[in-house]
Amino acid sequence: MILEYNLQFFAKEGPGGEKTEAATEKKLRDARKEGQVAKSKEVANGLCLLSLFLLLKFWIGNLGESLGELFFNIYDRIPTINYMADGTVPDGNFNMILWYAMMRIILIAGPVFLVGYMVSFLSDAVQVKWSPTGKPLQPKLSKINPISGFKRIFSVNSLAELLKSIAKILIIGYVSWNYLKKHTDIFYVVMSMPLKQALSEIGSFVIDLGLRISIVYMLLVAADFIYQRRKFANDMKMTKQEIKDEFKEQEGNPEIKGKQKQRMQEASRRRMMQQLPQADVVITNPTHFAVAIQYEAGVHDAPVVIAKGADYLAQRIKEVARESKIEIVENKPLARMLYANVEIGSQIPPELYEAVANVLAYVYKLQGKV
Repeated sequence: MILEYNLQFFAKEGPGGEKTEAATEKKLRDARKEGQVAKSKEVANGLCLLSLFLLLKFWIGNLGESLGELFFNIYDRIPTINYMADGTVPDGNFNMILWYAMMRIILIAGPVFLVGYMVSFLSDAVQVKWSPTGKPLQPKLSKINPISGFKRIFSVNSLAELLKSIAKILIIGYVSWNYLKKHTDIFYVVMSMPLKQALSEIGSFVIDLGLRISIVYMLLVAADFIYQRRKFANDMKMTKQEIKDEFKEQEGNPEIKGKQKQRMQEASRRRMMQQLPQADVVITNPTHFAVAIQYEAGVHDAPVVIAKGADYLAQRIKEVARESKIEIVENKPLARMLYANVEIGSQIPPELYEAVANVLAYVYKLQGKV
């Protein structure tokens, strides 16, 4: 018995076969508009964790003094409270103290939250640059589809995220346990210390442990960042047929074709103006047309048109010719004939040899070359 099979069942999803080609700029731009970017969420978490413990390392003293001062200020205000006859505290007095405590705590902890916000913002900006989009926030039926949700839960990506989480827990747990095992004596030493010194020792211990965890976490973040970029590049791959279809779509777009034509014209104009100082003469209409001619004996069989233009461009050609001290000769019929019949970089036709030769002879005579 002969079995029929289709090799497309073994290919990756996508019209035209397997997705083996790198994503085009257009597809990457479209994906960015949809909120799809090569980004690791762990970068912001790791940088926030590291910056928090670094901030505490160098600012814990000020933070402790500020909190201690706040405690004593509130404690000093207690005798000033006017109690009611039944011994209760009026709401106004209580609210005033509570408001004062909240404002002071915000001012004390403000730098910590500000650093965390700035680090989170910068971590995203560095990864994907600043290009906000609201597309991911738009409601989609696929997000509430139970079948799609089931596929997301039991997918390769979900399994990879689970394995990464387990690896993080195991590695960070090992680092923490190894550090605690070497410093177990601190828990016995602080019992015999004054409260302030004990708090300082415990704070230093916690910060040192946090810094070690943060550094290890950043190594995991670097690995995850590389993984996310490679995964994104692989997910964005296209089939050869998709690239062909995209190219056809862009080629058929009048706006894109117009921009391409405009860029080509601008590039050609720049090259033309760069070659213009090499001209021997500029023949003008004099107001509407200007054609620059170059002739090198032994190099050219006939004079060559190296620049031409009408109206504004003609005026620009004449300006450059004056700056470069190139002779400008007015010959209306010849200027029209050259502009209409000879392309830039082409030699003049034989029927115009005599007319152009007379102009060149006139120019050479002015310059004393003949």
